[in-house]
Amino acid sequence: MNHPGDHGSERSQLLTMADGQPLFVRDWPNSRAQDAVLIVHGLGEHSGRYQRLATWFRTRGFAVRSYDQRGHGQTPGRRGALSDTNDLLEDLATVYNDYANTQPKRPLLLGHSMGGLVVARSVLDRRVEPPALVLSSPALRTWEPAWRQKLAAALAKVLPSLPLPNGLPFDKLSHDPQVEQAYRADPLRHGWITPLLADFIFRAGDASVADAGKLTIPTLLLVAGSDKLVNPAGSRDFSSGNWAGSQLTTRYFDALYHELFNEAEPARSQVLKQLGDWLQKRG
Repeated sequence: MNHPGDHGSERSQLLTMADGQPLFVRDWPNSRAQDAVLIVHGLGEHSGRYQRLATWFRTRGFAVRSYDQRGHGQTPGRRGALSDTNDLLEDLATVYNDYANTQPKRPLLLGHSMGGLVVARSVLDRRVEPPALVLSSPALRTWEPAWRQKLAAALAKVLPSLPLPNGLPFDKLSHDPQVEQAYRADPLRHGWITPLLADFIFRAGDASVADAGKLTIPTLLLVAGSDKLVNPAGSRDFSSGNWAGSQLTTRYFDALYHELFNEAEPARSQVLKQLGDWLQKRG
């Protein structure tokens, strides 16, 4: 039996969405927590890969929740598939509000890669209203050529759930070779994407960059300059699109790969120091 105050404890549950889809939710409770954070993972991965980041947050007085987005990890259903283009946004709102109801303060939101896109789009649409936002290598722009984006849009209408390889380069996740080895061996990760999901990512990324000026909550944007999984130009354009807003803090790590929180040392500690400094300034 885990107790909320147990520092080593991790709890899990299935939370049912409005359309009946259960999502696997993972909590790292902290009975002394003053703050909470909800972490949203990227394409093909799952919440369990954020154990180390959750521990970092807990030592700083946070309770932590993450969840396996639909089509991912221990959440049941077809891999990389959606029923509706807005599924991931509605799922986030449901999980976030469920979590907020159990915490003394509204949780921060942290999204990585596709999770960063889901978080950004949800906040810009006012589906969720967290006190602050962290975007790590958000999938705001793709390396995929325009013809492939058009193909995804066409296929989304006729074969929305066709399983296609997502083509993510494992060797460009991190400069730490152990990260790639662990990722390859991870039974919960998958390499699939469907046209409906791909089309959502492309459209929501473009829309989020276009709407960057509407961001009204304090946001830390962490950009991997040598990212080969998402095109960092999306983050640069988002940052310049928000030039008039005083809410966005952007930190560039020119030589780093996609998974900033899993980078080789000393880079990982430098990324976490930027996050820690920003959290402290927020109070």
